[in-house]
Amino acid sequence: MTESKPELMPASTREAVLVRLDKAGIRKGGDWLVRGVDLTVSPGEIVTLIGPNGSGKSTTAKLALGILKPSEGRASRRPGLKVGYVPQKLAIDWTLPLSVQRFLRLTNPLSDAQCRDALEQTGAGRLLKSEIRTLSGGELQRVMLARAIARNPDLLVLDEPVQGVDYAGEIAIYDLISEIRGSLGCGILMISHDLHVVMAAADQVICLNGHVCCRGTPSDVSQDDSYHALFGARAGTALAVYEHRHDHVHLPDGKVRHADGSLCSDCPGAHHDHTVDGHIHAADRHAVDGNGTDGAAHNEAGKRKELGNAG
Repeated sequence: MTESKPELMPASTREAVLVRLDKAGIRKGGDWLVRGVDLTVSPGEIVTLIGPNGSGKSTTAKLALGILKPSEGRASRRPGLKVGYVPQKLAIDWTLPLSVQRFLRLTNPLSDAQCRDALEQTGAGRLLKSEIRTLSGGELQRVMLARAIARNPDLLVLDEPVQGVDYAGEIAIYDLISEIRGSLGCGILMISHDLHVVMAAADQVICLNGHVCCRGTPSDVSQDDSYHALFGARAGTALAVYEHRHDHVHLPDGKVRHADGSLCSDCPGAHHDHTVDGHIHAADRHAVDGNGTDGAAHNEAGKRKELGNAG
């Protein structure tokens, strides 16, 4: 594989498209890592790449960004494109003292105001002086998002954006990603390794397995025969989690903000029925885990087991 700068786009398409792949593919040795990929990401658009391990998701993203040169087809991007990146893993020594503020400045000469503003945008303003090693999974993801958007990128690339985040936190992170898209107007290219995190807010989902298996809106892809052949007939049920409308949001400080803007210290509906308000709790996750067990039935079985143990 070789590294190269991508071609510059014609002037007529520069404003409309941030990155583009036309029948792009790359070969290593005698094997194709991925080939025949068509992809565009425009300002304000969310494109999600999904597929099993080794399917070419990260390779496709690198082709689009010009990190890798295609062996066939073309890769192009808008001149002067500013890219913000959230990696899947951080290569830092977790034993070293490193504040959030210093972390934000590791590769970016940011002012105090820029650091604060970026953290506020991701709901992590209170973490400015915190040590990176003390953060929870959700807090770390918010800080990494803040670092990626600190210089107002044209394109935001997110590799496994809910890594290390619990199930409830996944929904909060994806709500945040949608807010960032709305506030910055940037394009977003997202790589997902988990079928449960394909969010309905994505404008386009591209399913890869060395080539493009299927593409379209999340609901279209979830019903495609190629998608079912790759992940199983029940895979599409995972999508329903993100098609529901939420009537409240859990904030980083522990408070709950309702649709009408009101705040409370806790969630009074601790056992919401997700068919009513769109909120699925950990106890009911089995309903969409693909194991064929209904959440309510699972809970009832657990109660019977507890009674049996008590006897």
